[in-house]
Amino acid sequence: MIKGIHHSAFRCRDAEETRRFYEDVLGLPLAAALAFEEEPGSGQPHPYVHIFFRLPDGNFIAFFDAPDSARPEHFRPAHGFDRHIAFEVGSVEELESWRARLSQAGVPCFGPIDHHFVKSIYMWDPNGLQVEITARTPGHDAILAEEAQAARRVLEAWSERTKDAKRPLAA
Repeated sequence: MIKGIHHSAFRCRDAEETRRFYEDVLGLPLAAALAFEEEPGSGQPHPYVHIFFRLPDGNFIAFFDAPDSARPEHFRPAHGFDRHIAFEVGSVEELESWRARLSQAGVPCFGPIDHHFVKSIYMWDPNGLQVEITARTPGHDAILAEEAQAARRVLEAWSERTKDAKRPLAA
């Protein structure tokens, strides 16, 4: 059985620039910086550093700095539908504190957006990864419990509704 997420990993443009954002701005301690000369599995020469930041729950967010294979398109800001990471804080008041902290650090962010079960603020890290900081609303658990009851029905209806639009994507 899957126990949880150990880490999510992304490419970074520059390990030190990434460290400054995740450690100095977001307060996540640098837990490891592992330098390697070969690509895992293939043994091909490919120098890179793999850095890990510890989350309070013991899990990590990690990044690869591999300049020999990095291309500018890797670091264009991605739409949140394509990829984003959401960190959770303990309250909506704490979320507001984060918004002020980010503004003071010169990190542009938008929100809070009210998603009903959570409220969130959004920004981009130095690598083009959208970062969300979210707080559960008082109705969070009840809303998700209610949504769970309808989830299969909603997914079946959605699949039926969008099947023609998805045919070209499957080809």
